[in-house]
Amino acid sequence: MVLVVPAASAAPSADILIGEVYGGGGNSGATLTQDFIELTNVGAAPVSVAGWSVQYLPAAPSSSSRWQATPLTGSVLPGKTYLVSEAKGTGGSVELPASDAVGTIPMAAGAGTVALVKSTELLTCLTAADCVADTRIHDLIGYGNATVRETAPAAATSNTTSSARVNATDTDNNSVDFASGEPSPRNAAGEGPGGGTPPVSAKIHAIQGITRVSPLAGKKVADVTGVVTAIRAFGQQRGFWFQDTAPDADVRTSEGLFVLTGSATPNVKVGDAVVVAGTVKEALPNDDANSTFQSLTELIGATWTVSSAGNPLPQAESIGALPAGYVPTGGNIDTLALKPAEYTLDYFESRESMRVAVADVRVVGPTTEFNEFYVTVRPDENPTARGGTLYGGYDQPNPGRLKVMSLIPFSQRPFPQVNVNDKLTGRTEGPLDYSNFGGYTLQATTLGEIASGGLKPEKTRKQRTGELAIGTYNVENLDPGDEQTKFDRLAAGIVENLATPDIVALEEIQDDNGVTNDGTVSADQTLRKFTDAIVAKGGPRYEWRQINPANNADGGEPGGNIRVAFIFNPARVSFVDRPGGDAATPVQVVKQHGRAALSVSPGRIDPGNAAWERSRKPLAGEFVFKGRKVFVVANHFNSKGGDQSVHGRFQPPNRVTEDQRIKQAITLRAFVDSVLAVDRKANIVLAGDLNDFQFSPALAELTRGGAVRALIDTLPVNERYTYVFEGNSQVLDHTLMSRAPRGVDYDVVHINAEFAGQASDHDPQVVRFRPSTGDEWLDLLFDLFDLIEQAHASHR
Repeated sequence: MVLVVPAASAAPSADILIGEVYGGGGNSGATLTQDFIELTNVGAAPVSVAGWSVQYLPAAPSSSSRWQATPLTGSVLPGKTYLVSEAKGTGGSVELPASDAVGTIPMAAGAGTVALVKSTELLTCLTAADCVADTRIHDLIGYGNATVRETAPAAATSNTTSSARVNATDTDNNSVDFASGEPSPRNAAGEGPGGGTPPVSAKIHAIQGITRVSPLAGKKVADVTGVVTAIRAFGQQRGFWFQDTAPDADVRTSEGLFVLTGSATPNVKVGDAVVVAGTVKEALPNDDANSTFQSLTELIGATWTVSSAGNPLPQAESIGALPAGYVPTGGNIDTLALKPAEYTLDYFESRESMRVAVADVRVVGPTTEFNEFYVTVRPDENPTARGGTLYGGYDQPNPGRLKVMSLIPFSQRPFPQVNVNDKLTGRTEGPLDYSNFGGYTLQATTLGEIASGGLKPEKTRKQRTGELAIGTYNVENLDPGDEQTKFDRLAAGIVENLATPDIVALEEIQDDNGVTNDGTVSADQTLRKFTDAIVAKGGPRYEWRQINPANNADGGEPGGNIRVAFIFNPARVSFVDRPGGDAATPVQVVKQHGRAALSVSPGRIDPGNAAWERSRKPLAGEFVFKGRKVFVVANHFNSKGGDQSVHGRFQPPNRVTEDQRIKQAITLRAFVDSVLAVDRKANIVLAGDLNDFQFSPALAELTRGGAVRALIDTLPVNERYTYVFEGNSQVLDHTLMSRAPRGVDYDVVHINAEFAGQASDHDPQVVRFRPSTGDEWLDLLFDLFDLIEQAHASHR
């Protein structure tokens, strides 16, 4: 028989508790020079600790382990703290404030057990069960992998993090009552590190202030009152929002605030009136002071008391008419006074963490894997032909976009899977959050219903007998380890939606074992699995051509070795194979029989040029269709990762990755010019994911002088998009052509970007045309033959 011993749990304490423990003081990377233990009185009366002690035990005690103790004196007033300094290290630069008790215990940085004991006599218990039975222990925390703990241990700490109480009501479950975060020691006088000042009594609007950053950032505040409006009870960013029910008269100051409790679910309920104390923090993504995103004002290391329950919530403000402007400019806008009547981002910031609402809005960005979607509160703002919001220029950020997420447990309501043009009907309410992934976000506590907008994936027409069809498709990090369903859906897109183009330029083909970083660079298995799937969907047996990159030299996921590739239908078009092309060999344009030809085919364009550093190299191929030569280049320019956000704190945003794409465009254009220098009537098609907009400097460089034209510009304005990002329908994928081809018919085929559960995050596209022979009369003769062949085909 197996005896199961339940986790230890003593009777919860209702007055003085362990508030924070830190064992990384003076260690490498630490700011503080000493370890400490902080007590906090959550009761209504003073508590004398004379004759008490705090004691420490290693995380994994052996039979020879012994507790170490620091005796205490004096008392702790209600709502106040009591600081016990412990061992001092050689590192760190900031001293603790004057301690209320001094000890010399060298606490471990990551794990251990601390007990508040109503005696100075050393404890002898070495197990959780034995310690629970010791009535002298008033409170106890085990953190990290501590054997002695209450129920489950709190999260591990480090040289830069402490374990701080997040529940003012003791539950005797360390994993619930404590969370790891930045150390914030306070003594009985309220002084912080370096002799900081006592907590400031403040209202929420005083904490939020009239700029994006709090005037009290970094300071301890107390007596902050409000009603709990929402709780985030999942993930590592748990906490609650509360809002003052007595707002000030300044429209610039928000009345809402978020309290971060980390990995611990806060012990409060919606409708609780709370009085909160904590440290004001401007939270930047990953706590990176160099982040270019805006910050969220929040309280950390907080404690609170509940004064009443079941209170009515402040009415959610309906987001209505937004200002004409989007955001002020002038560099770092953190310290600019908000102008909510002039700028949309100021309007949202002045309502940060407050309850807001939208009603009967259109979806402009589909549900993603992160359970979010985008709506617009401006239904007439740059609409696309299919219900999205068009991003048509750097001066058109579309302020009406708003991200929607949900705080409703999925067990109560699964997050809706929505497509562009669906409607979020009824009223959706919740606090207004800010995230670097998408900007201002309505965290729904009440979520409206979804009405389908009826959007369907598009299908393009089949190419005619005399037309050459060339497609391009970013297949999003495709490798053999992906589920067969992804291959099947992508293959269906080629066969059913693109109508089996003769040639397809593919982007983001990964090597044969995906992100396994073992030196594998071949992609034959990836391409075989993909072309097999196309056959299974009723398509032709495509062949492929590509060049293996040097290992980990072309960017993308480490170990993935993404590259561009061609697949083509040999029954319709032939590939001119000229050996010698490899990862480092540049393709050259040579003259053969008075016409342009490639020195190697396939071949990479100027792969040693610094423009392609850590980026995919363009792949040029020479094809023949009905006796006419066509040069096709597959492209995948460097990504936009690293550009400043349109909703960030630096305005206007700096698009730092743009410089490399301009250089790449110059290099690609030089290749085009070298072909046209030999044959000004050459058929040239540039296709792929250029990671830039049709109005960008990179595209301007490619189309300079009109030698090639961007086909996206031939579509109606409201159809110019291939990708949806943060609710903006925009162009990243392109097809450009020289002037020689005739009868050009171009189509972006919308099958992914507007839909939840995508096969890829990009939409493919196809161009159909009649290649030129370079001789006008011969072209007319070919056209006549094509018409005759087409007529015969129609009568079969």
